[in-house]
Amino acid sequence: MKALFNTGRTVAQGQGLEVKARPEYMEATSICMMNPVDLMDLDLEEGERVLVRGPAGEVVLTTVQNEGIPRGTVYVPMGPYANAVVDTETHATGMPDFKSCIVDLEPTDDEVKSQTELMEAVGGLAYRGDEE
Repeated sequence: MKALFNTGRTVAQGQGLEVKARPEYMEATSICMMNPVDLMDLDLEEGERVLVRGPAGEVVLTTVQNEGIPRGTVYVPMGPYANAVVDTETHATGMPDFKSCIVDLEPTDDEVKSQTELMEAVGGLAYRGDEE
């Protein structure tokens, strides 16, 4: 299924979860909010996982049902998981297309990677303190 990928900050991120090495930050940023009808179309239940494939790569996320998300759109909180999908091209604006890329979605039994695994997979370094 194709969907419009949208990202931004969430309330959970604003409640002191800026320590990116903490498990709470992973939980807050490794979700994919979807309309309940889109979840049904993918034969997924809330809490199951979806593979999101975009211009920069792919990532496994945990689904969250949200009736406020328009059909055909997914919302992923800004962070390492969203960054794994969004193209780095900025079109000379200095800001990637965090709200306008098209992604492919498919159900998966794969696990959600930890921040360390995700960062290493793209050639980056773990967040400071992530190894604790």
